[in-house]
Amino acid sequence: MKTMAHLGVGIGWRPEIADAVERLPGLDWVEVVAENICPGHLPASLLRLRERGVRVVPHGVSLGLGGAERPDAGKLAALGERAVALGAPLVTEHIAFVRTASPALEAGHLLPVQRTRDALDVLCENVRIAQDALPVPLALENIAALISWPGEELTEGQFLTELVERTGVRLLIDVANLHTNRVNRGEDPFAVLDAIPLEALAYVHVAGGVERGGVWHDTHAHPVPTVVLDILAELRKRVEPAGVLLERDDDFPAEAELAGELAAIRDVVGPAGLSPARPSPVPRGSAPDPAPQPSAGLERARVRVGLEQAALLSALVGGTPVPEGFDRQRVRVQARALAAKRAEVVAKLAPELPGILGGEDPYREAFLAYAHNRPMTAGYRRDALDFAEHLLIQDLPADPAARRRLTSWWRDRVGARPPRRIVRWARTLVGRAA
Repeated sequence: MKTMAHLGVGIGWRPEIADAVERLPGLDWVEVVAENICPGHLPASLLRLRERGVRVVPHGVSLGLGGAERPDAGKLAALGERAVALGAPLVTEHIAFVRTASPALEAGHLLPVQRTRDALDVLCENVRIAQDALPVPLALENIAALISWPGEELTEGQFLTELVERTGVRLLIDVANLHTNRVNRGEDPFAVLDAIPLEALAYVHVAGGVERGGVWHDTHAHPVPTVVLDILAELRKRVEPAGVLLERDDDFPAEAELAGELAAIRDVVGPAGLSPARPSPVPRGSAPDPAPQPSAGLERARVRVGLEQAALLSALVGGTPVPEGFDRQRVRVQARALAAKRAEVVAKLAPELPGILGGEDPYREAFLAYAHNRPMTAGYRRDALDFAEHLLIQDLPADPAARRRLTSWWRDRVGARPPRRIVRWARTLVGRAA
């Protein structure tokens, strides 16, 4: 495996902190959420950073390579286009599933893949398909999880090691996610670091979170805690990472605080006083296994993985019974977190909705009532329209002026005839006006 090009210390570029990111001293590179940019209309801030020689890496969140279905060709092409437009040395994604095909459900979140032979076989084929389609190398990130799958056959270290050996894919190790899984799933982060092939390391993520009721929430909206920096230091004892990146996605602090967190990361990964990299304790093959032809056995594995993932996702977003063997309390916590995230993302994509509904609290109450037993099936933008339609069909909001504003908002965006009850209500208004 070729040595990864040096990246240095960087930060996740977000529109909310674009100006601050440009002013950060000593910034080596940035990472951008791939789905949030358009190759033909790159933000001016990113263009200025590139002109200064700051590398930009696209980070995908929607492929769902751990899902039972083969990766979508259109999504792969879009990710590749962004890599080319940014002149990126690689692209990254996650070891996760985000949707199911039967039934058609969207999680709106990265969910953990079963650590089973079936799931690993499916993931490996999906990764090979992605590698063949992408114009640059691919690296995959370990994710944070609230829940564990029953009956797992492999540890995290074994799962990641076999994935690398069978596909040659690189790893993006998120040390904050290792801490999350220590709290939520009882996994030893240092044992994971000892087990995985660190020669495959592309770069490292660092982020903050918060613990509530014995559950660690990987928020990316809190300062990086010392325990996460400690895991970064342990990783640095084992290997010199090509890059380390600070992630912050919400509740953005002052520029000085961002600069301070980057300085703390540099203190950990800087060369002075650190022990040399240690060889991996597990023998590695010199090349990935040749890609096998699709077989009946693999197709059956896809079916089994799909059924298991659909049962879990249906419980999380559709209110169906929790599958046997899962921690029911943890599944309920995850379900509430998914609904809350849906509400937050829809409010960001459609900021008019809280205003129409009378503020953040009434909006959140109405959205959570709508989301209960109503899974997202086609992304957040469609979810916003479906939410508005749901309210209007129920003659909500109660205030006629707010209802008129919501009807106008909905019609401006959907470009189609409104639901039948809205038509009747509109005709009533016309009659009253006459």
